[in-house]
Amino acid sequence: MNRFLKNGFFCLSFAAMIVAAISGCGQNDDKASQQKIESIVSSMSLDQKSWLVVGTGMSMGLPDSIEATFRTPADEKMSDEYKGMVSRIRKYLPGAAGFTAEYPDLGITSQVLADGPAGLRVSPFREGDDDTYYCTAFPIGTALASSWDVDLVYSVGQAMGNEVLEYGSAVILGPALNLQRNPLCGRNFEYYSEDPLVTGKIAAAMVNGIQSNGVGTSIKHFAANNSETNRMSVDEIISERALRELYLKGFEITVRESQPWTVMSSYNKINGTYASESYDLLTTVLRDDWGFKGYVMTDWGGGSDPVAQMEAGNDLLMPGQAASINAITEAVSNGSLDEEVLDKNVSRILGIMLKTPRYTGYQNTNKPDLDAHAVVTRQAAAQSMVLLENRGDALPVTADLKKIAAFGNTSYELISGGTGSGDVNEKHTVSLIEGLTGRGFAVDEDLASVYNRYIEDEKAKGQAPVNAIVALMGGMVPVAEMTPPKGLAEKMAETNDIALITIGRNAGEGEDRKAEEGDFYLTTVEKDLISSVTGAFHAQGKKTIVILNVAGVVETASWKEIPDAVLLAWQPGQEAGNSIVDVLTGEVNPSGKLAVSFPVVYDDVPTAATFPGYPVEGETDDAADMSGFSFMSRVPWKMVYNDDIYVGYRYYNTFDVPVSYEFGYGRSYTTFEYSNITLSSDKFKNSITVSVDVTNTGSAAGREIVQVYVSAPDGKLEKPEEELKAFGKTKLLQPGAKETLSFTLTAYGISSFDDATSGWIVEPGTYTVKVGASSLDIKETSSFDVSSEIVAETVNKALAPTETIDKMTKK
Repeated sequence: MNRFLKNGFFCLSFAAMIVAAISGCGQNDDKASQQKIESIVSSMSLDQKSWLVVGTGMSMGLPDSIEATFRTPADEKMSDEYKGMVSRIRKYLPGAAGFTAEYPDLGITSQVLADGPAGLRVSPFREGDDDTYYCTAFPIGTALASSWDVDLVYSVGQAMGNEVLEYGSAVILGPALNLQRNPLCGRNFEYYSEDPLVTGKIAAAMVNGIQSNGVGTSIKHFAANNSETNRMSVDEIISERALRELYLKGFEITVRESQPWTVMSSYNKINGTYASESYDLLTTVLRDDWGFKGYVMTDWGGGSDPVAQMEAGNDLLMPGQAASINAITEAVSNGSLDEEVLDKNVSRILGIMLKTPRYTGYQNTNKPDLDAHAVVTRQAAAQSMVLLENRGDALPVTADLKKIAAFGNTSYELISGGTGSGDVNEKHTVSLIEGLTGRGFAVDEDLASVYNRYIEDEKAKGQAPVNAIVALMGGMVPVAEMTPPKGLAEKMAETNDIALITIGRNAGEGEDRKAEEGDFYLTTVEKDLISSVTGAFHAQGKKTIVILNVAGVVETASWKEIPDAVLLAWQPGQEAGNSIVDVLTGEVNPSGKLAVSFPVVYDDVPTAATFPGYPVEGETDDAADMSGFSFMSRVPWKMVYNDDIYVGYRYYNTFDVPVSYEFGYGRSYTTFEYSNITLSSDKFKNSITVSVDVTNTGSAAGREIVQVYVSAPDGKLEKPEEELKAFGKTKLLQPGAKETLSFTLTAYGISSFDDATSGWIVEPGTYTVKVGASSLDIKETSSFDVSSEIVAETVNKALAPTETIDKMTKK
């Protein structure tokens, strides 16, 4: 482990111990806490209960003339007491996404909720205060998942949680862990993987790291928020099995292994019902099946019916509107909402309140250790990068190659993270040029001048933001790639030692990406740039490296063979340039692997023909369905999950569809040998242990991600070709060093979900264990037998679709 990370981790751990000690002093046991909650609830008026379950509105820091457009007559009619309370608590943390109500006389303190999948998002500036309050921009979720390193992600969570604590927030709105079902989902950069096991394990590590500081998380978006097109109203039609095995599984793992303080329900409908109004989802599955203990909040403006949301178990409506308060109060008064239901909603909110730093009396400093967190994010980003190509050992860059020609707009304006609520107000983003010069490289100044002038001129033309949310919430919109002047590549090849070409892409909430040039596909200009620069440098016996600074999957098959190396940097956070150079120079041996497949072309994606859904004929917008704070209209929309259980590599491997880069793929500056696979038994009962030796057979120190897949026999349930069932990452192995990794496979872990019985079952037959470096690069195999069907767990019947799904099948 890098000494800086080690020291940073120690400091964060020490801080977490202090916080735990402070917040733990005088903590009530569960029984005393429950008595406290019951006492508070019995003292509350109906109005106060309604105020607590509805947020206090949205303050966006915009001119009042703009913010006034979001206010309704009902907002203006609220009492002076309520308005005064709202005005007071909004000063707690400027730029926070929302606040819960506060009643000092009852001992109820406000919970400050702040955005943050990639870092805390609050305003760096405060009225009447000359200081600035920046936050750390950490690598995007997709990057962190590419590390396959739960300890590393935990340390990122520790750092992020420290900022939540010291800036006075109670809950950070993240992590986001929806499945990457289709590469064009606009928010995929916030999400971890196409695989639910990777998703759940990485998310649980993040939650545990954040919550080690005595603050909370809100895992989101529960559930099936797998597209942004008409996200407020899209109806996702999904089979029970696909829901349980894929779209709910990551959330289940996270809840069971980390107990997040809160869960955020998603905007979309699932099988005809809004997620925030689904009793099946929020009570039957989340609480009864999984044992969730916290409270559920809506996404901002989610759902349609406040009373139905209370009854479903969606305890807090965010950001909050007076109309929702009035609807709940009136429903209790006329008997259409049982006050016991409202009391339960209130009690769950209060249960979390008792844990919050504001309630326990912690005095935040407004001074998190941003320097230490910069070290953490630099190391995390470097460990998350994926080396896609490296012909002729083009990387790492050797010490004699000091003069660098940096092509591509994004070399000069690296993108640290996505737009919208996933953006962070960081103090700086280290560009690739800054990272290179900081390590003693000489970046060609003439070339830099050409690009800087071009970027400045393009910005002066006034580019329009991608969508309204980007305009409101910020985020970088990259300019179109420059066509280099004729002869420039040849001139640079004569005077420089090596060429770097950076290709940039951004994405954000509110809009899905496009399967077109300039987004999923590289433009003609970008491809010509790669070809011309590589050709010019090859003519001089020199090499070209392509760096992908992207929010999500892009097409690579048509051009990846041209340059000498391709490094997938993702969006690495604020230390981007430093992290990239750490990998380019070999200071960090790349050990990341893909947690999402890269198809050859978009049409190869199993959902290409159906994403992002279609309008529902014969339906029109309903005024009653427009309730809630929203930037987006509600168009009747539907998306049918015909791909069923065949998402990502489950589809490509089962149906023999070639990919450009498979799930789990990633190269290294060294090589590894797998040997001596051993199973604890060849007969499966309740569990089985798999062990394998991994040896570094190369010349550089490195780490290897070991993946364990299981191929299950088809029985009454059809199975994918293989499914990831365990993974681990070796320690840093010196050349010649060996490590034995062991994995335990449980009955529940290898089971499949049977809609007919609502049971997780292991069917009889022979199971093949495949241990490898990727989903296609299998190094060692073994097998075990299951003699008779095992029912690993039975759950409640829930979330059944009301229409027939023409599901994909291999039979």
